[in-house]
Amino acid sequence: MVRKHFRFTGRVQGVGFRYRAKYAANGMCITGWVKNEWDGSVEMEAQGTEEAINKMLVLINRSDYIVIDTIETKVIPLVEGERSFYVR
Repeated sequence: MVRKHFRFTGRVQGVGFRYRAKYAANGMCITGWVKNEWDGSVEMEAQGTEEAINKMLVLINRSDYIVIDTIETKVIPLVEGERSFYVR
């Protein structure tokens, strides 16, 4: 298990990014959260297996409307007892 913090830039707000992320995370048994930021970026924390998180990122990026220019990633400590993935 790993937990990662992501910051996405590009055309990531107003295009269904957060709900696509929630759908993909739920399908991969990933917990965490996703939210829009004031600067037009999207932040996300995802906890699960490395493979599941990578598959989730592929699913998010398959949209015709979402255009990810950059992804900043860092590994952060696990959150014990977290049970779901939600939109903030």
